[in-house]
Parts: sequence; structure tokens; C-alpha cells
Amino acid sequence: MMLPLMALSGCSKSNDVLEELPNSSLAGAPREDVSETRLDSAIVRPVTIGEDGPQLDACGSLGQVMRVGPKGLAVRAAPFAEAKALATLAEGERAFICTRSFDQKWLGVVVPPALAGENASEAADCGVASPVERKQAYDGPCVSGWVANASVRLIAG
Repeated sequence: MMLPLMALSGCSKSNDVLEELPNSSLAGAPREDVSETRLDSAIVRPVTIGEDGPQLDACGSLGQVMRVGPKGLAVRAAPFAEAKALATLAEGERAFICTRSFDQKWLGVVVPPALAGENASEAADCGVASPVERKQAYDGPCVSGWVANASVRLIAG
């Protein structure tokens, strides 16, 4: 039974599915004529906190940005390179690590604001340094999003 299905799958046309999708705002327009697609701008995957359970901090680790150069590390709205950039982290900046993508290439992070002056020694926790009752999407005051795992070094947790 499997052999006929495998034979048919070998005959299928191999196209880039993305190129076949219409742009809903400009139906019928060729993709190369569309400056911004819904894929690039509208897909958002919220960062999940509380994955370690109600006994542990909402975000269990702290990471530091490394090897990103002068352009910095983009914090994206979803775990893929084409997602909208929400913010940029510079070399050495820190972020709470709350979750990971299925493929482990992306980290869901919450970014504390930079503290200056006499408050520099205080750690802003953005509401994630203590437990939450259940797993949920982050809805706090700080920037949250997705960063490339390869550019973040685990420093605590």
C-alpha cells in the first residue's frame, strides 16, 4: 500500500510554497512587486512564561548577548528570521530566557530596561523573576520576543 503512495509523491511538482501564496492585500500581484507581505509583518508568536511550573520563576534563565557585532541582535515578533524586528540588543546586554522554539534555534526572551545611575545595581525583573500560577503568554511591561539562540550565552539558571 505504501509503495504506490511513495511513487506518486515522487511525481509531485517541487515549488516554493511561499511563492505560490497570494498576498491578501494585493491579490493577483506577483510577490516580487509587493514590498511588504503579511508573512513579514503580521505573524506574532507571544513568548510563553511559566513553563517550569508554579514553583519556579516564570523565566528560569538569564542570558547575555554575545558575538553580534555593531548591528546588534534583533528581537523578533516570532521565531524566524523574516519576522518583524521589535527591538535590538547590543553586545553584552542581558535578557530573561523564558522558552525555546521547537527546533531550539530561537529563544523566547523578556528584555529588562537598561538601568542608569544609582539604580544600575538593581535588577529589573519585568515580572518574570518570580513564579506564575500557570503557563501563559507574557503580558508585562517589558519588551518580549524571539532571538537567535546562537547569539546568547546562558549566564544564570
